[in-house]
This record gives sequence, C-alpha cells and structure tokens, in this order.
Amino acid sequence: MVKRILVFTGFSIGIGLTVFAVSQTAHAQQPTLPKTGWTQPMTPWGEPDLQGMWPLNHLIGTPFQRPEKFGTRRFMTDEEFAAAQKSVEARNSRFESGAIPQADSGQATRLTSLMSDPPNGRFPALTPKGKELYDKMRGSYKPAQTVFDSPEDFDSWDRCITRGLPVSMLPRNYNNGIRIMQSPGYVLIVLEMAHEVRIIPTDGRPALDPAIKQYMGESRGHWESNTLVVETTNFNGKTAMTNAGVPGSPPLNPSTENMRFIERFTRTDDDTIEYQMTVTDPDVLTTGSWSAAFPMKLDNNYQMFEYACHEGNTAIRGYIETSRFERVNKGKSSPAPSK
Repeated sequence: MVKRILVFTGFSIGIGLTVFAVSQTAHAQQPTLPKTGWTQPMTPWGEPDLQGMWPLNHLIGTPFQRPEKFGTRRFMTDEEFAAAQKSVEARNSRFESGAIPQADSGQATRLTSLMSDPPNGRFPALTPKGKELYDKMRGSYKPAQTVFDSPEDFDSWDRCITRGLPVSMLPRNYNNGIRIMQSPGYVLIVLEMAHEVRIIPTDGRPALDPAIKQYMGESRGHWESNTLVVETTNFNGKTAMTNAGVPGSPPLNPSTENMRFIERFTRTDDDTIEYQMTVTDPDVLTTGSWSAAFPMKLDNNYQMFEYACHEGNTAIRGYIETSRFERVNKGKSSPAPSK
C-alpha cells in the first residue's frame, strides 16, 4: 500500500500518499425523523445546527458493500451482531498490537453494509463505457498493476491531491475526522483525509458553469426543514468513485464528469446525524446510481492533526524505483548470503 500512518489511542496522525436519485422512486432514501421529544438546536441566524466533530471511526467495522450471505437484509440478527462484535474486537487487537498501531479502533454496528441501494447492497456492475474507463485507470489500488514508471501511473490519492467524492465521505482505517462548521450562507466540511475543506454555499446562488470542472466538484446546499441537502456536480472525472481504501469496497471504480452526488444530513438527536448519499453516473453504472446511508456520531474529543502528505511525497519515487529494479532484475536469482 502507498499510505503510511502513525496512530495513537484516541487520535491519529496520517502521513500518506496519498440525494437526488435518478428519479423519485422506491430507490430514493426514506426521510429520517428525529427522536421523539428531541428539539433540533438552531444557529443564532436561525438554521439547523449541525456543527461539531463527526468522525467515522465507528463505521470501520461495517463493510461498504454487503456480504452476499445477508441478501437484501439491511440489519443483522442478535447472533450475527454478537459475531460481528467479536470480529471487530479481534481486528482492533490485531491492529493495535506492536510498537506502532496500524489503524484506528472500530466498532460493530447492526448494519450489514453502508450501501442501501441496490437492495442487495452490492456495487452495481459497470457499463461497457465504465469497463473501458476502468481499464485505463492507474494507481496503487489497481489489482495486478505492477508497472510504475511515472506519476501518471498513480491516481489522485496516491499523489496526495485528493480522495475525491464520494470516497471522502466514507470511512477508512484511519484519519476519519470530519468536522462540520457553519456561518450565514455557508456550511463547511473539513476532511482530515486528505486535508481538504468542502465549502458549500446555502444562499441559493446558481451552480458554476458546467465547463468548470474540479476534482471535488462544486457543491450547492439548501435546507429542507431540518435536513441539509447538498448537490455536487462539475466533477473532472479524474478520481475513483470508490476504491479498496474503504473497508469492504470493490478495489477500484471509475467516475465521469457527469457524476451527480446528492447528500442529506439530518440531525436526529444531540449525538447523531443520519447521513444519506446517492451517486448518479449512468455512463459507468448499469443501474444508473447507488446509495449509502449510515449514522454519523458526534465526538468533540476527537483531535484532528495535520495530514502531512503532498505531491512531493517520496513514496511515489520509491514505487517507481522499486518497479524499475524489479523489471530489470526479473528472473535473476538473489545472491547467496555471505558466511
């Protein structure tokens, strides 16, 4: 793997290379209701208050894509949940052992997957166009890719440019910090990985000209009662839609400039935001779209430190030098150790 981390209990420092559904159908996300008797806090200027630190560590043990054994079931039985808890505890012990822990601790949830649509929780098959784009993709997450000869053989995350969307709003084994900040007319989402801030106007301004393309796209938000709805368009198609950096995700999937990303943030109690996303990109997805839904949990004790990666990171050079060495010395036997 290209990424490298240093993790301490309770927080982590990362050094790495780095819904608007297709139609208002049964596939659309269902509205989320706050807990009975709970009152939504408001900002001084009268908007629902979503501010705080909402790290995704609790979702590390929940796979993005649903294991086939669960079929169309969204939630585990008591017995399945107990087994999941043991599995996550074993994972935590394994990764936390040694002088330097390898990942943050996770928790078990009753969700069988983060994906909520298609109903089987499995990532849709790619269209012929999607397969063509996949074949052209390069990066450390590309299965069986062994040749690395230039920066173009790496993706935007390897090169520490960006994870892109929707990946930046999905959990990773570490550096899961997400902070929401608000001011009149704006919502800001601060991402620990990879050191980006999503600036989302909520003042009704129009979207940018479609000719302007960006790695993270261009977001516009509005309020539907107490729900923040964010629509992001104007992508440049240069980032992966998903990759194996998300636990339980397919290894790598392409995106296009036409991708449309809709998010819904609904606070349902003091410590929970019910989050929903729908990704629409019919150029590459046979179903046209997929959705995910999961709770975000407030943890203002989580500390977000510098994610110290940049395009000059030496791991890219290390990959290239090692790849060239391996190809030059392919088939050569290693020298016998001296006595």
